[in-house]
Amino acid sequence: MKETFEIEGEYIELIGLLKALGIAETGGHAKQIVDTGVVVRNGLVETRRRAKLIKGDEIRIEDLVIELI
Repeated sequence: MKETFEIEGEYIELIGLLKALGIAETGGHAKQIVDTGVVVRNGLVETRRRAKLIKGDEIRIEDLVIELI
């Protein structure tokens, strides 16, 4: 499944994106998701919870692909 997410401002933090998309219910849940190593940013596993995601980044979480615009 593929979807897009429009960033307001320069960037969004990874845990903020997970919460905004409803993938994570809370900040703690978002941190757990990142810690499991299932988040892939532009082809590389992203382990930084507060990674600054920018327009053009592609985030994969299992079968879900999110394009940031």
